[in-house]
Amino acid sequence: MQLMQSDMQSIPRALTQIRVVLVEPSHPGNIGGAARALKTMGMGRLVVVNPGRFPDPQAQWRAAGAQDVLDATRVCASVAEAIADCHLVVGTSTRSRRIPWPVGSAQQIAAQVLSQAEARDDAQIAILFGRETSGLSNDELQQCHAHLQIPASPEYPSLNLAMAVQVVCYELYKCATTDTGSEAATFVQGPESGDWDRPAATAQQLEAFYAHLEHVLVDGGFLDPQNPGQTLTRLRRLFTRARPDETEIQILRGVLSQLGGAMPSTSSDR
Repeated sequence: MQLMQSDMQSIPRALTQIRVVLVEPSHPGNIGGAARALKTMGMGRLVVVNPGRFPDPQAQWRAAGAQDVLDATRVCASVAEAIADCHLVVGTSTRSRRIPWPVGSAQQIAAQVLSQAEARDDAQIAILFGRETSGLSNDELQQCHAHLQIPASPEYPSLNLAMAVQVVCYELYKCATTDTGSEAATFVQGPESGDWDRPAATAQQLEAFYAHLEHVLVDGGFLDPQNPGQTLTRLRRLFTRARPDETEIQILRGVLSQLGGAMPSTSSDR
């Protein structure tokens, strides 16, 4: 199927700031299909985390005319590596959670993502897609600022991985090239706005802070490491809503160091 030429005249800069991350895809054809989905919607940044088979001829065959996107695909060993420099991370999920998380449809999240990308040209954004059989794990979803859901028939809500990527990329392209959906961008504020004095904290900085916080809570006797309950999850949700910037995270870590001693240096601190 050929797209209308008028639809592909100019590619908005904001789309170049968004990466699609496939977490442990088992079938190489889905990687090629995702590359093609990105290319048709003016996007080109594809990351795969610990793929089952890649590079692979089936990925090349499914990519069709998007070989350039496939050739530029970055392979990472973990989700943390794939999103380390990102200021906004969105995870696709079909599951309801016991502890609610910010969630929206593909159209709503596309508006929020584009709003941040257009406000700051240094913003880095990732959209995570999970495994074909089990999706994203709870730990991976907790690393996301918001969750994206694609409405589907309750009789058969299963969507092929590459097709899900196509739906989301289409909503991003549509939002980037039209004025529709701009009113849906409700949670993009604070460090994401163009007049904020500091950039938003990256995923790597946030993970280092959460590790430091857990260390102090356990060391101080507030948290039982054998039975932590939902405390850490709720604290993650609190700081996800707050969207701290880099300086605020540095202040918080300074407070933690003063209260409970310095956190042992890890690779995530560098």
